[in-house]
Amino acid sequence: MTDHGRQDFERFTGPNPAGTEEVASAYATSQDNARLPIGVVLEISGSGSQIALDLQRLNDCMKDADPSIALAGQVGSQIKIRVGDAWLLANVRDQRKDRRTDGGIIAHIDFLGEGGEEKLTGRINGFKRGVTRYPIPGAMIYPATTRDLEQIYASDGRASITIGKVFPTKDIRAGLYIDAMLGKHFALLGSTGTGKSTSAALILHRICEAAPKGHIVMIDPHGEYAAAFRTTGQILDVSNLQMPYWLMNFEEHCEVLLTSSGNERQVDADILAKCLLAARSKNRLAQTMGKITVDSPIPYLLSDFGNILQDEMGKLDKATSSAPYMRIKGKLDEIKADPRYQFMFSGMLVGDTMVDFIGKIFRMPGHGRPISIIDVSGVPSDITSTVVAVLSRLVFDFAIWSRDEKTRPVLLVCEEAHRYVPNEKNADGSSVGKILSRIAKEGRKYGISLGLITQRPSDLAEGVLSQCGTIISMRLNNDRDQAFVRAAMPEGARGFLDSIPALRNRECIICGEGVAIPIRVTFDNLEEHKRPASEDPSFVELWSKDGGEEELVERVVMRWRSQG
Repeated sequence: MTDHGRQDFERFTGPNPAGTEEVASAYATSQDNARLPIGVVLEISGSGSQIALDLQRLNDCMKDADPSIALAGQVGSQIKIRVGDAWLLANVRDQRKDRRTDGGIIAHIDFLGEGGEEKLTGRINGFKRGVTRYPIPGAMIYPATTRDLEQIYASDGRASITIGKVFPTKDIRAGLYIDAMLGKHFALLGSTGTGKSTSAALILHRICEAAPKGHIVMIDPHGEYAAAFRTTGQILDVSNLQMPYWLMNFEEHCEVLLTSSGNERQVDADILAKCLLAARSKNRLAQTMGKITVDSPIPYLLSDFGNILQDEMGKLDKATSSAPYMRIKGKLDEIKADPRYQFMFSGMLVGDTMVDFIGKIFRMPGHGRPISIIDVSGVPSDITSTVVAVLSRLVFDFAIWSRDEKTRPVLLVCEEAHRYVPNEKNADGSSVGKILSRIAKEGRKYGISLGLITQRPSDLAEGVLSQCGTIISMRLNNDRDQAFVRAAMPEGARGFLDSIPALRNRECIICGEGVAIPIRVTFDNLEEHKRPASEDPSFVELWSKDGGEEELVERVVMRWRSQG
């Protein structure tokens, strides 16, 4: 340490608590950056503190071969402070020049946790989250080494998956504790083009490898993930989903069959409830069960429902308008005639297939394929949210009605989550928003885990994101999104949050229940055959070739006209 630097430390601390001779000796004999202080504590507060750093010492550290020491004192790096016979680990949140002295830097830090000291090496061991004893102003600050970080990020024995490397180290593996992450929900956030889909596929692949008999349901709105899980998952789309229409509850029936609004909608809903209950009651299953409700998942014939509507309309006297009946009947006939709705409103789906359908969707049994990818890209846009609502509600209702059984946890992963659980400004009162909000708030009591993936966290319902115990944030380019995530993350992650706009592709900040302390991670490369089909097209390459365009346009028009 330079004489000037040592004077600065003495000005802040008085006599050097580590011993001036000891510092001088270490500096003269070994040039060991890990054993020399880089700064001093100025001020202490509950979650963080203010420190002074020596610019000369930071420059010395930058030349160190250990990448953790080389970044010591910089924003987002980790430093350690001696408190008695223990080490306190902290994260550097920000920096500014100290106007009172040349070569001085003032920084704020957030405390992460503490650990004991190995007597022989001086490294941290037995690290745990939280702070028992705070340092006093004047305590010396040292760089955290890669060996220290190995102890801190080492698994504590809980089941975990590794997804990449801890920044800035070259070989420390970043782990996620599966039970903690899934037990309290998680969110994966990142702007378009940051590698979000590939990262989601990587995490799900690792979970499937760790739990080959798991039960994972993924809602895929763009048909990206079928390519990633073709060999390890069950791929379901409009060609093989065969989702029975009678699984919808009354609210979902209203979304599909009612076209009116205001007072008219309430009149139509009353008629629909009466006719739907009558149609369900005609099934032999309903007759054996005694009392049923309009929400009971009892099969009924669409033809029976249409006939009951017709009969009720025939009972009207001349003064009563038949318009509500005509509206419902017209919408029902339209859906039955439209080939796009056949995956759900087919006369072939009238049998009682509820057991088989739930077993297929939830992977019970999984037959070695623990994840089902439900591709809703081919579903007509006006009922996409209803289809997602039915699938989400089945997960929730199944969990509620299986409380007396041995728990079978289900992970529901929702891509483009802001479309289904929008904030108050964009809310349309749809059933899918209500059921996903309910799963976020109550799901973990029943063994349901929710995974939300979105590029616009600011468009998500605020209460839903705050229920996610683990937040995995990739680069976010929008100021509103950054502010929203900052509000949802715990206090100790502030220093990391400031680096969100500067993250590279396939890098993320992880904080919350799934990790011991907040970490910055570089994701592993995923094998080609395990990646989702979300690669950006190369305009230069594709626009430099031609041929076959006429036939291509003809084929597209033919598919367009036949609605797929």
